[in-house]
Formats: sequence, C-alpha cells, structure tokens
Amino acid sequence: MSNVTSATPAGIDAGRMGLPRVFAGVAVTVLLAELIGAVTVPLGGTYKVVLLPLLWALLIGAAWGLASPRLPALMRFEARTQALAAAALQPALLLFVAKLGLLVGGSLPKILTAGWALVFQEFGHFFGTMVFGLPVALLLGIKREAIGATFSVGREPSLAIIGEKYGMNSAEGRGVLAEYMTGTIFGAVFIAIFAGVITGLGIFDPLALAMGAGVGSGSLMAAASGAIAAQQTADVAKDVAAFAAASNLITTTIGTYFTLFLSLPFTVWAYGVLEPILGRGRATISEELASPAAAGAELVHPQTADVSAIERLSIWIFSALIALVGNYIAYKTVPDTSVLAGTAIIVAAVMVGHLIYLLTKGWVPAVVWVSLVAMALTYPATPFAADIAAATGKINFLALATPLLAFAGLSIAKDMPAFRSLGWRIVVVSLMANAGTFLGATIIAQFFMHKPV
Repeated sequence: MSNVTSATPAGIDAGRMGLPRVFAGVAVTVLLAELIGAVTVPLGGTYKVVLLPLLWALLIGAAWGLASPRLPALMRFEARTQALAAAALQPALLLFVAKLGLLVGGSLPKILTAGWALVFQEFGHFFGTMVFGLPVALLLGIKREAIGATFSVGREPSLAIIGEKYGMNSAEGRGVLAEYMTGTIFGAVFIAIFAGVITGLGIFDPLALAMGAGVGSGSLMAAASGAIAAQQTADVAKDVAAFAAASNLITTTIGTYFTLFLSLPFTVWAYGVLEPILGRGRATISEELASPAAAGAELVHPQTADVSAIERLSIWIFSALIALVGNYIAYKTVPDTSVLAGTAIIVAAVMVGHLIYLLTKGWVPAVVWVSLVAMALTYPATPFAADIAAATGKINFLALATPLLAFAGLSIAKDMPAFRSLGWRIVVVSLMANAGTFLGATIIAQFFMHKPV
C-alpha cells in the first residue's frame, strides 16, 4: 500500500513546543510580505501580472526554511518545526474558507444566475489536467507515471485513490506523488502567475476566470483568485472571490467521485490511445523518478488530526489576528470594534463548522461544513445577514490568504530532498496539469456565460 504517510507523530509531538516558533515565523513572514505589497509587472502593452503579498509570503517562508541550516539557532526552522507548520496549514485554511463562504452567501442569488456555466466548468477542472498534461508527459518519455500525474491536480484524495487502486510503489503511484510534490512546492506560485497572465490578456470574463480558480485546493484557489481579483474593481473582486469559492466547494464535494469514476478511467483510456503515437521510440522515464528514493518518499500532509483541539483553536485565533495586521497594512482598515466583531464571526463560523465535522465523524470534509455555515450566515433570507456581511466585509479575503501561504511556505523545505529525486520532466508535466485544470474550466465557463446570439 501507500508509502505516503499522513503524519509523522514523533516529529510533530517533538515539535509541539515549537508552535510559538511557527507563529513567530508566520508573523514575520506576513509582515514582510504585506510591507512589500502588491507589485505590478508590465508585460507589454496593456498586459500585466500582479504579484500579491500572499505570493511573497510563500516565497519568503520557503526561502527561510531552505536557508535554515545556515542561520543562527534562534532563526532556524528544523524539520520538526516545518512539519508543525504543515500541520497548522489546514486549520488556517478553514478561516479563509469561512471568509469565502460569507461572500458566497451574500452573492448566492448572483452566483445562481451563472447556471450551466458553474455546473459544466467542473468538467474543465477534471479533464483539463489530462488534456494539457498527458501529451506533454508522453512526449517527454514518461510512461505509466503519466496516468498518476495527469488524472487530477494530485491533492490528498488523489493520493488515496491511486494508493488504493495501484499502490504507491507502482508507476502510477510515483506519478501522483510527483504531482503532489510539485503542486505543494511550486503550485501556488505558478498558478498565481499563470492566472495573472491569463487575466491580463483580457479575453475572459472575470467570473469565468474565477470559476477556473476553484481547482479543489485551498492554497491554489487562494493564489489564483487573488491574482484575478487584483486586476478588477473592488466590486468585481468580491464577485471573483465568491465565484471562486463556489466553484472550489463544488470541486471539493464531488471531486473524489468524479476523479475516481470519470477522469481516472478516461486518462487510462487516453494513455492507451496516445502512448503508441506520442511515446513510441522515446526514452523511458528518467531513473530519478523511478528510483527507490522517489517511490518511497515520505510526505507530511497538513491535516487537522495532527494538532490538538487547543492548538487548533490557537491557530485560528493567531491566524485571524495576524490577518488583521495585514488588513491594516494593505487596506488601511483600522481594527476597531466592528472589525474585531467581524473577525470573531469568522472564527465562530469555523468553530461551528468544525464541530459539525466532528459530530458527523468526517462524513464530508470540514471545509464543506465551514463553507455551508458561513454561507448560511449571509444568505439574504437569514436574520441579521446584512449586519454580518457588513462586519465581516471589512476584512479582505486576501488578508486571510496571506497567513495561509506563510504556513505553506515555512513547511516546504522539509520536502525538498524527496522532490529533487523526482526529476525535472515531472515538474513540467505537473505545471501543465495545473495550467490545464484552470484554463479548461475557464474556457468552458466562458462558453456558457457568453453563448452566441
């Protein structure tokens, strides 16, 4: 069965005392990222890409972790502390999910007008990875590893599906592991830049782009939707966040079943058809990818089970407070009583959603319950919905995304040795798959939103 483990208990237990160190690292990272601010890079003519603080947070955190062995002891982030940062990632993500759910609830009538665009764009998410990634993989000489690397964006559910069906020691298992590693290390950076460039072209409706951003990964969605929203007006930016959240919720809830029963069988079939054409006479996958080091690489997954209830609560409170600092620096919103009340509502929505998740014994992911609770709070028919929307609306969703990416950045360095053993070819394929899921969904959403008259 799987060689990919969901936790390293000894390392995490040993690093429990390191949670304040993680908080300190995230605080410094977020502060630096927000002070750098949004940087606009012109691409010629009217085209541009906006590099947001959340991207700086990811890069600063990653650089800090990689440089740790050469830093003074007080500034080092050892592997066990990086593992704790990874474990804190999922609780931090729930705050961002709650904020998006609050936006979705108030915008639900508008979202429903998207109709078939929101439904059918999901096909772009699940088949776009294969359409864009599989031919490239075969041209580069990758064999059955291409199936695992291109049937999805390779997050935790995909690891479970491949591990159960083929085993992680299989070629398919090595492929999905490589996709997971590449997405973890480069995914958010790549999708932020790619989404920004595509948005700058001006050929897609912002809401179609927003639906394309809902790839089923919280960090990737945050990076992509932020890059899209940065090039819109304030009102359109809110709609972008809401539509991205709605798309991401659909992808999260039906994604496991869709990938298991549709995209994986289709990718296996497509491999059988295309491999004799594109792969014939080419070198097989590199020895690096097929090596025992790649096949047996162990990852630490960011799961809420890795932290205790008290630690989880402290992560929520810390992430909310540090987001208020970023909200003040970037958007000049003074954290007064109403802003603090809005923050408390966001944290409360997370707590209630997580409690339902525990009571239902994990029947559906916690992100779904948190989203639904938050959506219910601002749905127009809910009492005091307007007041709740006003209070929580003072906290920009991008301010909550920055701490999330800081946790992710500080956790990256621990996975670099395993990543280096996977080979450069699979990096190219993984990035193509990430581009495909975004672009495929965007194209389909654009078609249904702008039918020929």
